[in-house]
Amino acid sequence: MESISMMGSPKSLNETFLPNGLNGIKDTNKITIGILGSGDFAKSLTIRLIKCGYHVVIGSRDPKRASEFFPHVVDITHHEDAVTKANIIFVAIHREHYASLWDLKHLLTGKILVDVSNNLRVDQYPESNAEYLASLFPDCLIVKGFNNVSAWALQLGPKDASRQVYICSNHVQARHQIIEISRQLNFIPVDLGALSSARDIENIPLRLFTLWKGPVVVAISLATFFFIYSFIRDVIHPYLRNQQSDFYKIPIEIVNKTLPIVAITLLSLVYVAGLLAAAHQLYYGTKYRRFPPWLESWLQCRKQLGLLSFFFATVHVVYSLCLPMRRSERYLLLNMAYQQVHANIENSWNEEEVWRIEMYISFGIMSLGLLSLLAVTSIPSVNSALNWREFSFIQSTLGYVALLISTFHVLIYGWKRAFEEEYYRFYTPPSFVLALVLPFLVILGKISLLLPCINQRLRRIRRGWEKSHFLEETSGTVAQISPERITVM
Repeated sequence: MESISMMGSPKSLNETFLPNGLNGIKDTNKITIGILGSGDFAKSLTIRLIKCGYHVVIGSRDPKRASEFFPHVVDITHHEDAVTKANIIFVAIHREHYASLWDLKHLLTGKILVDVSNNLRVDQYPESNAEYLASLFPDCLIVKGFNNVSAWALQLGPKDASRQVYICSNHVQARHQIIEISRQLNFIPVDLGALSSARDIENIPLRLFTLWKGPVVVAISLATFFFIYSFIRDVIHPYLRNQQSDFYKIPIEIVNKTLPIVAITLLSLVYVAGLLAAAHQLYYGTKYRRFPPWLESWLQCRKQLGLLSFFFATVHVVYSLCLPMRRSERYLLLNMAYQQVHANIENSWNEEEVWRIEMYISFGIMSLGLLSLLAVTSIPSVNSALNWREFSFIQSTLGYVALLISTFHVLIYGWKRAFEEEYYRFYTPPSFVLALVLPFLVILGKISLLLPCINQRLRRIRRGWEKSHFLEETSGTVAQISPERITVM
């Protein structure tokens, strides 16, 4: 399979001989794109092509009716007329209607047909739609692509958003032609090689939350564990020891104790992956060695872990704001007031507790604000407006700051209780102590990477320095590579 970076520049594509005189793609005004079909996708694709300077001709079974839904600059005609006017044709009709184009077979010979169709379920047919289209029209240059782009994404316009477009074909020139058109439309083309990849491309839009499954399972597992842990300590222990019924705490208090622990643990997991990746590069002394599959999957799911962390933190804030609204809280306040009067205490002001709660709330608000910034910059439209340095500063530097502030938030919540024996029920540590373990490890790991001796070595590795080459140079035995063993990917 060809590398994405080796697809060729616009200049090389223009100089490449393409069938039916498809040279000169840079001047889009000279290119006429045909679209067979007049549905929502065809309409959105037409608008996008027009904004990028292409001339579009629409082939429809009812041109008069279809003209009401397209801009006036679009040439709307019958299928036969549209086929004769364009050399690149997007087939925007369903698979079951491919046979209706059979009468136009002689007009389609040698032309590029781009199949953009999808199915209703994974592997719905024995062969992909694009391969089926190729079997019907063997004299055409069949390309699969643009099927993973929704009509809504096309309507955003060429300057508003960009996303990956998967493209494959058995004809290299035709594939490169569609790749260049996708670049002109501000999409990111991914060349998947031969048409046999069409089945995988057609299955992509049918996948449901592929990258979310692992993070969701992790989040649910953590939430279940810490909920049961808090339930045993805060409900079961008082009941067994003092016959005290605190089961009313389950819907609000136990849940609210679980949410922040899961949030800070998920946020820590985001940066644990990066630390492990850095350790891997330092150990092998190169950035070109592949990460283990489990680490690669972990790195790809960091965005989902971060968003789930933001979700749990937000729900925690909502639950915390609702705590004073509970009837049980009112009863506790009344009982405390009665006990204070009974004990003849006029002022129960506790300076230490006041400062603790003030700082606890302040750090919580700051950490939620930073998490909100991280979540917003994960949105593709916002992400595309940032350069790499800005995005790295927000997601990495501010992300670690958010983790540090969240750790202080938990520390202030625990205060002195981590050292008091009564909080170690069933000989288990309080839940906030468990919540601090992973963040502390991440912060210590990050500090170690910032040490000059380690930081400089890691920077050199990420700039291309390799330990193996350094050892060869110092030993004076640089390996000579035989020309026969050089492989061009």
